[in-house]
Amino acid sequence: MKILILGAGQVGASVAATLAREDDDITLVDTDANSLLKLQDHYDIRTIQGLASHPDVLARAGAADADLVLAVTNSDETNMVACQICHTLYNTPTKIARIRAPEYLGKPELFNNDAFAIDVLISPEQLVTEYIERLISHPNALQVLDFADGLVQLVAVRAFHGGPLVGNPLRDLRKHIPKTETRVAAIFRNGKAILPEAETVIEADDEVFFIAASKDIRSVMAELRRLEKPYKRIMLAGGGNIGIRLARALENDYQIKIIEANSARADYLSEELSKSIVLLGDVANEELLLEEEIDNVDMFCALTNDDEANILSAMLAKRLGARKVLSLINRAAYVDLVESGTIDIALSPQQATIGSLLAHIRRGDIVAVHSLRRGAAEALEAIAHGDKGSSMVVGRRIDEIDLPPGTSIGAIVRGDEVIIAHRNTMIEAEDHVILFLTNKRYIKEVERLFQVGFTFF
Repeated sequence: MKILILGAGQVGASVAATLAREDDDITLVDTDANSLLKLQDHYDIRTIQGLASHPDVLARAGAADADLVLAVTNSDETNMVACQICHTLYNTPTKIARIRAPEYLGKPELFNNDAFAIDVLISPEQLVTEYIERLISHPNALQVLDFADGLVQLVAVRAFHGGPLVGNPLRDLRKHIPKTETRVAAIFRNGKAILPEAETVIEADDEVFFIAASKDIRSVMAELRRLEKPYKRIMLAGGGNIGIRLARALENDYQIKIIEANSARADYLSEELSKSIVLLGDVANEELLLEEEIDNVDMFCALTNDDEANILSAMLAKRLGARKVLSLINRAAYVDLVESGTIDIALSPQQATIGSLLAHIRRGDIVAVHSLRRGAAEALEAIAHGDKGSSMVVGRRIDEIDLPPGTSIGAIVRGDEVIIAHRNTMIEAEDHVILFLTNKRYIKEVERLFQVGFTFF
């Protein structure tokens, strides 16, 4: 697939790096020559310097024969115009644009072939907001991912010393919860993937990914660790786009306090939010946190645009008694570093965004992609088409499918029915199949499994 990426910022660079490793034909456009040079030195990609919305730049970048244009510059307007030009001049099949301003997102009628010809809108702020909302609704979880329109969830938890399953083999899971179907999709121990089998023993501090019907998630989580009390008091550090979106989404159900350093922005927040308490001050001010009873806060979310401020404020909040802390971190190198220490959850906006983008880029009718373990692993939702003669999965038991190494099928959704996968589970046409890959190197092989042969047509 020939893909044109406009913008070499954090999202554009991350997507380019991911796709370049998968042998896609990538051209990256940006005005910053230094950024382009660094990326070209590291990855097998073509780069063009210039403004992404200029027709001559798009022509030099090969827009005429691109299969997909991904416009992720820092300017909504540049992204919109670039997609329109690619549609008007080259009739590019798929056009994806990052749009951040709520003023645009609230007007869906703007984005069609009669206005701005954009096929898919990506809003990183909205994706991150929804991600944090899911974490808040599941206090034990490190990650919560939805599949099949929310019928199935993949949840990551950290097993704790003395927990119900620690020291016991996975086959005992059914004994603990005989009326609930679930499957452990993967286990990460000391950063390395372990293939879960019946005799695998869970150890304290293992990161365990399990899959179940959404209605059964809480009962399954209770087996891996004691269920924490639901959150009530939440403090948000930073009142930017994500901070205000999250406050709006949560303030009717939780007690929200939001700290903002800019006085004009704080005034705006106080006018826009109906129930949240807005505090003017430094997110890393110890006196302010103590005055606002940080030791009674259930969840502290550091959401500013400054990684260092987020890390320091989250660490301080944890030391002062906050029950759980989350830090938004843009630099990928920082994520693993801080999540293994004081900070409970380190969230990378790029990884949340990339998962949404990849669902529109993957082949073989891949309808959902979630990037896991900071991009090292992936969870996919694929639709099985065809019949036994044209498909490598339809009409076959799971143990008959030649899955790549480190790949497992966790669940199947058939209509409204959730089927937790076992060796003898048969895949039928139009099933939604949820797979877990501990090694992204095999993604192409998984895509080929779900592509339909010519005999089907």
